[in-house]
Formats: sequence, C-alpha cells, structure tokens
Amino acid sequence: MGQDQTKQQIEKGLQLYQSNQTEKALQVWMKVLEKSSDLVGRFRVLGCLVTAHSEMGRYKEMLKFAVVQIDTARELEDADFLLESYLNLARSNEKLCEFHKTISYCKTCLGLPGTRAGAQLGGQVSLSMGNAFLGLSLFQKALESFEKALRYAHNNDDAMLECRVCCSLGSFYAQVKESMKIALQHGDRPLQALCLLCFADIHRSRGDLETAFPRYDSAMSIMTEIGNRLGQVQVLLGVAKCWVARKALDKALDAIERAQDLAEEVGNKLSQLKLHCLSESIYRSKGLQRELRAHVVRFHECVEETELYCGLCGESIGERNSRLQALPCSHIFHLRCLQNNGTRSCPNCRRSSMKPGFV
Repeated sequence: MGQDQTKQQIEKGLQLYQSNQTEKALQVWMKVLEKSSDLVGRFRVLGCLVTAHSEMGRYKEMLKFAVVQIDTARELEDADFLLESYLNLARSNEKLCEFHKTISYCKTCLGLPGTRAGAQLGGQVSLSMGNAFLGLSLFQKALESFEKALRYAHNNDDAMLECRVCCSLGSFYAQVKESMKIALQHGDRPLQALCLLCFADIHRSRGDLETAFPRYDSAMSIMTEIGNRLGQVQVLLGVAKCWVARKALDKALDAIERAQDLAEEVGNKLSQLKLHCLSESIYRSKGLQRELRAHVVRFHECVEETELYCGLCGESIGERNSRLQALPCSHIFHLRCLQNNGTRSCPNCRRSSMKPGFV
C-alpha cells in the first residue's frame, strides 16, 4: 500500500470513527498497519489507534501501539514524531497508573531538542506530568505542572487543554481537601499547613487572589508555630507572586526579602534561586539596572554553588530543554557534551562512566 492509498484509508477510518462506527474504523486502521510501507502513514495510523483505544478505556492496547509508534518514530529520525510518540507513551502509562514511568517519559519529551510540535504539545506533556505527580500525592509538584500547562493553554488559545487542566485541578483540589480533613481529625499541624499552602497556590494559579491571601496567612501562622522555616519560604514566595500579579511590586520585594533571609538561614539554595529569579523579573520591569545586575550575579553564584551547570560547556542546567546524563559518580552533564567529548570516564572526577543513567 503506497503513500496516497495509505492517506485515503486513514481518512476513511477517521470518518467511520467520527460517525461512531468504532470497530469498523479500527479494522481499516489495522489493515493499513499490516499493508502500508509508508512510514509516515504508519506513524499517523498508530496515533489514531492510540487515541481510539484511550477513549475506549483499552489502556493495555493503547500502550502496545504507543511502543510500536516509538519504534516507527526512531526509524523516521524526526524530533517532532519522537515528541508525539513519547507523549503517547507517557499518557499510556498514566492511564495504567505507572506514574514513575509517566514522569520519566514526560521528562524525555521536555529534554528533546526544539521541535515545531513543542509549542503545541508542551502543555499536554505538563498536564500528563501533573496527573502523574497527583497520582503519587506529590501535590506541590503536581500544581507546578498544572500551572505550566495552563500557561501553554492561555498562550496558544487552547480551550480544550485549559478544560482538561481545570478538570485535573478539580481532582487535585478534592484530594488536598480530603488530606486537610484527615489532618484536622488527627491534629496533624504540619499536614494542615501544607494543605493550606496548596489551597493558596491553587487559588493564586486561578487568579483568585482574594481567597489566596488568607490561605497563605493561615499557612504562615502554622509554619511559624511549628518552626518550619522552609515552609515559611514557600508561603512568602507564593505571597510575592500574588503581589506581582497585582502589580504591587514593592510589596512583592518585601516578601521576597523576608523569604531570602529565611532561605539563607536554612541554606536552601533552590529556594534562593527561585527568589533571585523572581527578583530579576521585578527589577527588570522597574528598570533598576543596578539591583537587577546584583540579583543576576547572585543567581549565577547559587547555580555554581549547587553545581547546576554542565562541567564541559559551562552552561547552566535548566536554561534550555536539553537531555542530561547522570554518571555513576553523580556528576551531571549535557548528553550532547559527553557524546562530543568522547571520553569513557567522568570529566570531573575521572571515574568510569560505563553505566550511565539518564535524567
């Protein structure tokens, strides 16, 4: 079956599927898969089969076709096809509640070099990752992923993606609410504080700042009572973002300053990085170059202190979506840099790197 005939049969299957003749559509697509020699056509029909089995709840079949699609994408050697197929693989594992695998495949999607499909599918990758984090009850990471997915939806006017994210946020809210109920029953103050922080972040992400502020205040009260300084930093970061949303930049800077003092006391470099990054954007918008430069310098000092840079090219890890490689000695590099370097030992400590792991 050639390219033109393959295209016609795929279209025929789509028409049958859209008219609710699902089994007939599946038969047409399976016939294409068996007889077509056109790799692009085979990739497309596998995508149709993945979607159809997902909507029918046949998740094991969905996974089977997603795996075949990955192999086809590799044969095509096209980054856009790889991104789409890894996303389908992530979704399949999400449906089967294989959440760690879902997160791994989503990270692979995000680590692929820039693709034309990245802007379209990036939001769906973040949504799938958020659902996986939610399945593992990692609420803060889930919310961060949902917020990224919402930004993709708003930036690309994708109403369907926005609807799906809101559905996931509804599930997120319900789980946090249930956790809060358990925390109150058992008098678990740390869990109460965490739930209140999650509630506040949800309201902030939805633009409901009037509800977010009192939730942050309640979370801050408990965090202070129990002595959780890192939790206080997270609360103040959320408060600062609320003030930025309200264009009250001076109040945002006050919250950031308090958070920076706490983060430095605790020695938490990641929080300091986030706070310096937010400060940069505020001072840039205010046009205060001296303060902006100070935070840029401090940001890069934190990057060096945490060794969040590639030991070969010197570029900060995380500035761009690049695939990373962790060696047995725990040093991390860009995969492309290691491949270009050609060494079989760690460039930092010279230990053998025969069994690398991928990040």
